[in-house]
Amino acid sequence: MRAVKVLLVLAVLTAIAGFGAYRYWQSRLEAPIAVDEPTLYEVPRGAGYNLVVADLAARGIIDDEWAFRLLTRLEPEAVPQLRLGEYMLEPGMSGRELIALLGSDDVVTYPLTIPEGWTFRQMRELLASAPKLEQLTAEMSDEAIMAELGRESEHPEGWFFPDTYRYHKGMSDLDILRQSHKRMESQLEEVWAERADDLPIDTPYEALIMASLIERETGAPGERREIAGVFKRRMESGMRLQTDPTVIYGMGERYNGRITRADLQEATPYNTYVIDGMPPTPIALPGRASLEAAVNPQPGNTLYFVAKGDGTHHFSRSLREHNAAIRRYIINR
Repeated sequence: MRAVKVLLVLAVLTAIAGFGAYRYWQSRLEAPIAVDEPTLYEVPRGAGYNLVVADLAARGIIDDEWAFRLLTRLEPEAVPQLRLGEYMLEPGMSGRELIALLGSDDVVTYPLTIPEGWTFRQMRELLASAPKLEQLTAEMSDEAIMAELGRESEHPEGWFFPDTYRYHKGMSDLDILRQSHKRMESQLEEVWAERADDLPIDTPYEALIMASLIERETGAPGERREIAGVFKRRMESGMRLQTDPTVIYGMGERYNGRITRADLQEATPYNTYVIDGMPPTPIALPGRASLEAAVNPQPGNTLYFVAKGDGTHHFSRSLREHNAAIRRYIINR
């Protein structure tokens, strides 16, 4: 009987000791991490849980490394699959909250804005200068990039949607290119499905070309559909488009901010003063509004337009009116 009592006492003491040890272990996990201000922490590529815990302990961010290693044995479901990237550690955060953060989608991200009307070359330069973005395409040609995106042998101009994208440490320039390309494909598909019935263009790609011309001609929202209408009526009547941005694009890096009479007469594949119809490819990255204008031109009877110098244009129905507008807005100025 006495032996039974002793065993019972020992069992109770063991249970108390075990419970106390468990509570102490839990308290170590719930203890605040040692940061006094928001601190950036990076989970590197290929780092496992134990390696990250050791690094956190070495940096003095957590105490009691053993407590976090024990988590894998006693509560394996609480150990997340760590995600590559940067995380912002906040003062007062517990060790448990820290571990959960490192396995979440709450990574630090950076914005990258591709403006409407930029060329693909400008987009590549922007990607190359983006901080903390892995550069995979630096040595790749435009053709190689398009092949990587499943668009082998296609010209890259126009195929990337201008917008603000967010990326995190560990992402690459190819990731942004892939996102932007898919966005343009989906945007073009949407607007083409809502196109007018009487367009002088027959394919979504021709709509993309037209949208790029509109994008480069004006930044005024209210003018896009009217410019599209001018281009539509010119194509229907057999007139050349005669839009300066195509001349500039055809000049390439030779363009120095001015267009001469000789430039207007130069026979390049893009010079719409020389060629009939549209150029063979887009000349810029058009935004949604220009895509919509390209497939829904504004009805009317204007055939000409000239820049007024304030970001807008004067539209004319006749060559005589157009020449008067040129004298007013360009020659006199």
